[in-house]
Amino acid sequence: MGERPYVLLSCAMSVDGYIDDGTRDRLMLSNEEDFDRVDAVRAGCDAILVGANTVRRDDPRLLVRSPARREERLARGLPSSPVKVTLSTTGNLDPASRFFTAGDAEKIVYAASPAVDGLTARLGAISSVVDAGDPPDLDRVLADLAGRGVRRLMVEGGGSVHTAFLSGDLVDELQLVVAPFFVGDPGAPRFVHDGDFPRDFRRRMDLADVRRIGDVVLLRYLLR
Repeated sequence: MGERPYVLLSCAMSVDGYIDDGTRDRLMLSNEEDFDRVDAVRAGCDAILVGANTVRRDDPRLLVRSPARREERLARGLPSSPVKVTLSTTGNLDPASRFFTAGDAEKIVYAASPAVDGLTARLGAISSVVDAGDPPDLDRVLADLAGRGVRRLMVEGGGSVHTAFLSGDLVDELQLVVAPFFVGDPGAPRFVHDGDFPRDFRRRMDLADVRRIGDVVLLRYLLR
């Protein structure tokens, strides 16, 4: 594969590996101190990527929260928040979601080929829509992002996206926060799905840092 961004995958999960529970309300896995840490990581990236299911389920804004960090980015000639990126197979995305309406960051949708025309018509001028192949090809997505000047990409979920990036050996750094409780709901989403992961017991990740942040723990792994 040719040039691609540095890929940092960030996730918070319960002790038993869940990233949410089965209710309609968003499960708070972390704490304010860690949310601020994640905000700093976001501010240091060129783009943030989530899957379309995360856009539908969580309705995230994906913006830098800290005014000081936004000002610092502007002072460096950057937009106040990184480019917002999502992947869609079906094209089922609502133009009224906060992914598209919150903030002035550039938005890019990488869509499966059959969904491109419909999404382009529905999203109009609010987002770029890029054909990512059928099914969407992450190598193609990363190459396109590199061509747009994205050097550091933050991947924030959900489980299908985590699985695709990790099983494809496309992650350079994993920042995993573990919350001190269990979810135990077999219908709730997990950090990753079943997959063929190149980083198994024969090829372990490099544990670069362990940090206590209030009642959660940050594990930082390097994969390259």
